[in-house]
Amino acid sequence: MLPLVKPYLSPREELMPEIERVLYSGYIAEGEEAWGFEEQFKKFIGNPNTLVVQSGTAALHLAMLSLNVGPGDEVISTPMTAEPTNTTIAFTGAKVVWADVDPATGLLDPRSVREKITERTKAIMLVHYAGMVCDMDEFNKLSEETGVPIIEDSAHCMGGKYKGKVIGSNSQYTCFSFQAIKQMTTIDGGAIAFKNPDEVEPARKLRWFGLDKKVPRLQNDITRAGYKYGINNITGVIGQVQLRHAQEVIDKYISNGKYYDESLKGIPGVTLVPYYKSTEPSYWLYTLKVENRDDFCKMMEEADVTASPLHHRSDTHSLFKESKCELPGMDEWYKSFVHIPCGWWVDEESRERIVEAIKRGW
Repeated sequence: MLPLVKPYLSPREELMPEIERVLYSGYIAEGEEAWGFEEQFKKFIGNPNTLVVQSGTAALHLAMLSLNVGPGDEVISTPMTAEPTNTTIAFTGAKVVWADVDPATGLLDPRSVREKITERTKAIMLVHYAGMVCDMDEFNKLSEETGVPIIEDSAHCMGGKYKGKVIGSNSQYTCFSFQAIKQMTTIDGGAIAFKNPDEVEPARKLRWFGLDKKVPRLQNDITRAGYKYGINNITGVIGQVQLRHAQEVIDKYISNGKYYDESLKGIPGVTLVPYYKSTEPSYWLYTLKVENRDDFCKMMEEADVTASPLHHRSDTHSLFKESKCELPGMDEWYKSFVHIPCGWWVDEESRERIVEAIKRGW
């Protein structure tokens, strides 16, 4: 069965000697290898104001801590995402306020967001779902006009672009995930990129209990309690090796995605997802809308290909019962969207086989 997601790991002969070197070096906690990965990732996304952390969830939490999000506050978000986007908001004590999605793309609709802003709104959490980039032209205008900062959850979108630049420098905060099945994995890990360099140092302290690693531990004074969100040197060296191949791997996703964009046009029962002006998706998952989705997924399974909507809409969880509201765009989107394999493991023969199966119908 051709899987929907699959982790890419660098060649054994390249990765394992580096892991062993660090593992038996006598220093496996956060140190030079972790910081080396951080420096390299900064260059990859073109933003020097970046911290590497244990997970994408930790990155989201640091963004909200930087904004002092807490009880009584509201964060506008999308139900079309993996659970941590919104559970992270919940554990700050803030209320999740659902905005609707564009039923054509499944991405947060800036018009709906505008309607949901109140004096309690502390942030807008948007998600570049499945590697598709949100309508950043409109979101940038909205943020500028209202003064409400944007957190870009880019867990799915490493290598996606806005106005020709890699995602990571546009909004006040951009958060990444290097979890197992993402386009680049460090087994687990994440990063947060800041637009304002003045916010990096306070977040760096929050990453390590509130301690300043630039000051000897016995001379430190904790002024705000922090967390254990730093990475270790093993994770760091895995990240360094993985980054050597990251663009090549992402390019394979993009090549397959563009192939589907062209090859699936005009097929009965298939509606392709449009991409917003000035954006370029990274195609972590190839997303389309189909009629009779259950039958479509069964047909694909019979063709030995995994197809699935994958994510459960967040607004149905009991945790968010106080946030429940009508979301007609989400309802329309959710009944027909589906993902098909698009990653580095999908070769030309496989993607042609997928297209032919879809053309035969279901």
